[in-house]
Amino acid sequence: MNARPLAVLSGLGLLTACALPPQGVSEADLVAFDEAVASIGCDLVSESDYLPVELQTGLTREQVVEVAQFRLASEQAVALEGGGVRLITGACAPA
Repeated sequence: MNARPLAVLSGLGLLTACALPPQGVSEADLVAFDEAVASIGCDLVSESDYLPVELQTGLTREQVVEVAQFRLASEQAVALEGGGVRLITGACAPA
């Protein structure tokens, strides 16, 4: 398991409420990210979660982490207690 994404995501409490999409990531990329995360069960936690999202979206690992940070900062995702994030919009919205 690659601990780097988990370490990056664990420091997300420092983000401000006025989140901007990551530079170089289009609206289509954001939609593809949401669809890819939904396809793996809505959680990004470990290597086995990141790889399919990268493959489905064409985004790099760094871009996937940045989009996850953006989704957290814009309250479209929540941090998981054990590390990682859960998307809470669209197909991943809580019932």
